Amino acid sequence: MEEKKKIALPENAQRELQPGEEYKPILDSGKKYAEATPYSVLVGLLMVILFSAAAAYLGLKVGQVFEAAIPIAIIAVGLTGALGLKQGLSQNVIIQSIGGCSGAVVAGAIFTLPAIYILDLDASFLQMALSSLLGGVLGILFLIPFRKYFVKEMHGKYPFPEATATTQVLISGEGGGSSAKTLIGAGLIGGLYDFVSTTFGTWAETISTTVMGWGAHVADKAKVVLKMNTSAAVLGLGYIVGLKYSFIICCGSLLVWLVFIPLIGLLSGTPVIDWLGTDIARDAVAVMSPDDIFKEFARHIGIGAIAMAGIIGIIKSFGVIKSAAGLAVKEFKRKPGTLDENALRTEEDLSMKIIVFGVIITLLAIFAFFAFGGVVTSIWQALLGLVMVTVISFLFTTVAANAIAIVGSNPVSGMTLMTLIIAALVLVAAGLKGNVGMVAALLIGGVVCTALSVAGSFITDLKIGYWIGSSPKVQEGWKFLGVAVSAVTVCGVILVLNEAYNFSGNSPLSAPQAHAMAAVIQPLFLGSGAPWLLYGIGAIIAILLTLFKVPALAFALGMFIPIDLNLPLLVGGAISWFVSTRSNDAALNNARQEKGTLIASGFIAGGALMGVVSAILKFAGVNLFLTEWAGQYGEAVAIVPFVGLIAYMVWASMKSARKPS
Repeated sequence: MEEKKKIALPENAQRELQPGEEYKPILDSGKKYAEATPYSVLVGLLMVILFSAAAAYLGLKVGQVFEAAIPIAIIAVGLTGALGLKQGLSQNVIIQSIGGCSGAVVAGAIFTLPAIYILDLDASFLQMALSSLLGGVLGILFLIPFRKYFVKEMHGKYPFPEATATTQVLISGEGGGSSAKTLIGAGLIGGLYDFVSTTFGTWAETISTTVMGWGAHVADKAKVVLKMNTSAAVLGLGYIVGLKYSFIICCGSLLVWLVFIPLIGLLSGTPVIDWLGTDIARDAVAVMSPDDIFKEFARHIGIGAIAMAGIIGIIKSFGVIKSAAGLAVKEFKRKPGTLDENALRTEEDLSMKIIVFGVIITLLAIFAFFAFGGVVTSIWQALLGLVMVTVISFLFTTVAANAIAIVGSNPVSGMTLMTLIIAALVLVAAGLKGNVGMVAALLIGGVVCTALSVAGSFITDLKIGYWIGSSPKVQEGWKFLGVAVSAVTVCGVILVLNEAYNFSGNSPLSAPQAHAMAAVIQPLFLGSGAPWLLYGIGAIIAILLTLFKVPALAFALGMFIPIDLNLPLLVGGAISWFVSTRSNDAALNNARQEKGTLIASGFIAGGALMGVVSAILKFAGVNLFLTEWAGQYGEAVAIVPFVGLIAYMVWASMKSARKPS
């Protein structure tokens, strides 16, 4: 039996390049490989259907959409290995890229469209599917001109946590050897750890200071609480994000949970609560939990900060936008039939002419959808909707890509909330009110949400392709088909789940983001206001952070994302720092860092894959959760395995031997 050749990312894959240094991917840029084959396309589409359904259910259940890229990569590696296919790595990238459309389109759909049912509004399956489809296509087209900036020009400056983990899965499965064993071992440990927690409730997924008597008292009286998710996947994500960004993210989270939430609780019963612009009565705050205050008040500060950080990012990205526009002009001036002789396969995107004409056609389709698809009641309103979709989607594309590149999490729900507020104000001013206006705002928001979600997800695929040596043109072309299949699938799943569980009633599917969207737009269309003061506070914070050279978007993400998902990032980042600084030997530190990256990738992969299995079990009605045990002992018990997981990660990373020179 022929032994597999060991494959690994080049040494300079995740660091900044020195002047004159080039990055050479695993697959030779000068050779052609089997990429979009009937096998890879069909398997990719099958993954889209399966994972769209699973992600939609889990997202509506707990409000978290798992990224399907990693489990799809694991399945792809297993299939190509079992079938003995040649050039499996190049085909697996396409399977992952097409299949990864599922998580992106699902997030765009379930954050907005279930609000139609929650508010008891009327919209057809075709309207919802078109909202997701057109938004997804627009997201792909708007991102492509920024590919070279994010994946090449910013090489080594962003951690790209999810792309790192997925790439490690693909190349370790292809190459075999010790790297594959490390990845598989960590995947089994992380997957089993998360599966036991989420499926059986043997220990709690989240530990909180309220588990102790004094902590519960402080949470009740002072509105101060700290929580930490104990998931192996989130811990692994923190390792890859690194100490710098995880620390900044946690600073944003701690500002909200240790300052703003207690302050709002302290102001209960005062007129200040009325000034904050929510529908919560001033006296009701006294009996609210810190989590409720976060959802109803403090999270809006994060939304304002994300919006302002996005605007600042847009201003800073003006040069990138200008370069993309210059490239478009250059492409149009090029004579038909002429090609850049120096262009490598790995540098070739879809023609700028195709992109520009694609954007024009998509925008015309969006206008026709708004004007003649029963979304609005006049051509003028359709034109306003088109302008909002175009401007917001294009400008926030770079924000979504930045967020994914930094922390692997896209603040798309926060940006969509801002979109809905803007859409509501504009549509009300244009005379569109009541139920018709709310449906229009949600469908417009659905287009934007899906565009930003797909754009953020797609930058991960393109970074994976850049590291491995795939053809961007092939990835970009087949992404459209994946988005189309996912849009139809997820909207069908939403329709079926609403029939089964009824989102507007006491549903077991909480759809938290959709409920938030519904809560935001309903008062605006009924004549109430929005929490502008809270948005303004967030915006001022983002401006101050920028002036003091602190990455505003990372800080704002911490303010918006619940603290239990941020604190474990800091733990993971601290582990990364610890294992990579213990020795005076730089080579040994690098070897330990790389070993830890494999372990972290395994945790993420195992956790994501078991998340799918857990979702399937829940969807099938299989309830193995130990409710009584989890309620009494879950949090206390969780500390022990979580500390054990941390200890294993440190020990296994430090165990790495120095690479031979």
